[in-house]
Amino acid sequence: MLKTLEEPQDLQENHVLFDRLSALDIAAFVVDGIDLSPGAAIPSDGDPRIDRALAGFLFTCGPDHIRHPEAIEGGAEGACYPLHGSLAGTAVSHTEMASDGAECTATIEVALADGGRARVERRWRIDAARHEVVLEDRVVNSGVTAFPPVMMYHLNIGGRLLGDETRIVSASLAGGESAWCFGTGESAHFCLPAAIGSDGWSEVTLADLAGLGGRNLKVRFRADTLPFLQMWRCQRGEANVISIEPVSHRIAKRPELAAAGELTPLQPGEARSYAIAFSVV
Repeated sequence: MLKTLEEPQDLQENHVLFDRLSALDIAAFVVDGIDLSPGAAIPSDGDPRIDRALAGFLFTCGPDHIRHPEAIEGGAEGACYPLHGSLAGTAVSHTEMASDGAECTATIEVALADGGRARVERRWRIDAARHEVVLEDRVVNSGVTAFPPVMMYHLNIGGRLLGDETRIVSASLAGGESAWCFGTGESAHFCLPAAIGSDGWSEVTLADLAGLGGRNLKVRFRADTLPFLQMWRCQRGEANVISIEPVSHRIAKRPELAAAGELTPLQPGEARSYAIAFSVV
């Protein structure tokens, strides 16, 4: 658990609880005793790794695949990348917490679906000046063959916290904002190019959360390696969840992305870095 954050204006208390059995993703984000994660109110795709991950506040898909399974290029007949890639459900091999509780680092060794290897060097920290939690990931090709890294961060919020006034605010959206219940039907998603600020980061806010007394969840992400903002919602049966999903690639099949030159190989020993940050304000 990261050290308690305190917002001077209202003495807000935030706690981040990690899942060491799933890549040091976030099992719970608790604000003044209220967990933002959806818990059991999620749909199931039949993969127990993802059921566990989606119930938490944040999980990471990649580094070899994102979204739903697709065939492995040049692999055996019927061989597919797993749902949301190989990282989810991978236990950390090393963790270290700073003595003041404001930083936690981890190393995750990942067996890729195509037989390659990757190492995720993960750093969680508190930015006291901005009152936000920051995640910095460095993905290293630790294998002997190249692979194109892809990454997506799912920040999952329980729909029970939403209200009639809740909306999505971002320069990435046409007009700058949208109702939280976008699209049609019980489930919907979109993926847009991320609007980039002067600092090279993009920003999106889930504003006026009724279950948090009208406060806002603000998410920022480094747009050079996460150039798209994806969002998803599901209000189907017992499921009630909305997710903010900074992502490295647009929605398209892998062969299409490869043909367009958008799957950039990472050679053995090379690394690529990603970063996101979030806060309740």
